[in-house]
Amino acid sequence: MEPFSEVIYDAATQTAVIGAGLIWDDVYAALAPHGVNVVGGRVTGVGVAGFTLGGGYSWLTNQYGLTIDNVVAFELVKPTGDIVNVTESSDPDLFFGLKVNSLFNDLILGFLPSLIKGGINNFGIVTRFTLKTFPQGQVWAGSITYTFDRIPSVTAEVAKFSSTVTDPKAAIIATYNFLLGQPGIVLLVFYDDPVPPAGIFDGFLAIPHLTNDVSTRDFASFVSGSLSNATSGERAIFHSVSVTQYTPTLLDAIYNETVFWGSRLSLLSGTFISYDVEPFLSTIFSHGSQSAYPPSRNQSLSPFNIYFAWTASLSDDEFHDAVRQSAAQIKAVAITEGQDVSNVAIYPNYAIFDTSLEDLYGSNVPRLKALKMSVDPTNVMGLAGGFKL
Repeated sequence: MEPFSEVIYDAATQTAVIGAGLIWDDVYAALAPHGVNVVGGRVTGVGVAGFTLGGGYSWLTNQYGLTIDNVVAFELVKPTGDIVNVTESSDPDLFFGLKVNSLFNDLILGFLPSLIKGGINNFGIVTRFTLKTFPQGQVWAGSITYTFDRIPSVTAEVAKFSSTVTDPKAAIIATYNFLLGQPGIVLLVFYDDPVPPAGIFDGFLAIPHLTNDVSTRDFASFVSGSLSNATSGERAIFHSVSVTQYTPTLLDAIYNETVFWGSRLSLLSGTFISYDVEPFLSTIFSHGSQSAYPPSRNQSLSPFNIYFAWTASLSDDEFHDAVRQSAAQIKAVAITEGQDVSNVAIYPNYAIFDTSLEDLYGSNVPRLKALKMSVDPTNVMGLAGGFKL
C-alpha cells in the first residue's frame, strides 16, 4: 500500500486527500504545518483505512462527529477493476455502504491495508479518502497512571466527568488494567486548547498518581506518545458493549470484571487484561448523516472496549469465551440500571470476530445485502476476510 501514502491538503475546499496506506501519525504530521487537522485515531500506530471504515471515535468526535461522518469522498477500486470516486451525490447508495466496518481496534497498534478486514471489502478496495479538515492549535493532553489504591477515587471522577462535563473540547479514556498481578488505571486526558477551563480535570489532577505527563503540546506529539503496542506480537481479542452513560454502578462492575478475569486469565498466559471506558457527549451522532454504522442516530452511544492479550495458542478458546462472558455481564449491569441498550449496535471496530451483522448494522442489513448483490454479483470480494454480507 506504499503508493497510497500521500496527504494532499486543499485550503480552498478545506479538505485533505489521504492515502489508505498511512497511519494517523503520518496524517497529523503532514497537516500540522497547515494549522489544520482531521477527525482520526487517538493513539499511535492506528491505520487510516480500518479506523475510518469502522466509524472512528476520535479526540475530536465530540466536536465534529465520527471519522466516517467527515468523509466527503472515497476512491474505490470496484470488483470489476473500475476506479471510481464515490461521493454522496455521485452514488448515494454506495457512499452509504462504504460507511461500514473493519475488524480493527481503535486503541491497538496495527496497520491494515485498504483491502479492509470488514464490511468494506464487500464492495471493493478503498485507496484514498477525502476528509474535511478543521483548524488545529496546541492541545492540553497526556496520560496519568494510578495504582490500585487510587481506583475508587479515579472511578468517582470518571463517573462525574461522564455525567457533568458538556464541553465538546474535553475528552478522556480511562483504562482499567490488570497487569503484573494487580489492577491499575491509565487515564488519557484531552482538551482541544492550550489550557482547559477550571473544574473539568481538577479532580483527576488532585488524586495522587504514579506518573503524569500532561502538558500543553502539539496534537501529533500527544497521539504519538500514547503508546498502544505494549502487547505487539501477542495473541489478542477485542469485544465491546455500547452504553449511554458510565455510572458509578457500571464503573464498579467494570473494575470487578478487571480483577475477576485478570486474576484468572493470568494463569492461562494472559499478559494484559484491559477494560477501556470512553465517555462521549450525547450529541455526537448529530454531526453526520445516514450511514451503515450507526444504524440509528436517534440514540447516542459511547463505546466500551474489552481487550485481552495472551501468549499461549492453546488458551485461545478460554480467552474468547471469557471476553464474551465479560461483555455480557457489563451489558446486563447497564440494562439493570435502566440503560436502553438491549438491542443497540456494537461499535464495529471493537466487535469480536463472530458478531452478527444485525448486531453491527441493525435494520441496515437488508439494504447492505442488496447493495452487495448490485456491486459484486459474482462475489469477488468474498475471497477477502472480515464480516461478510
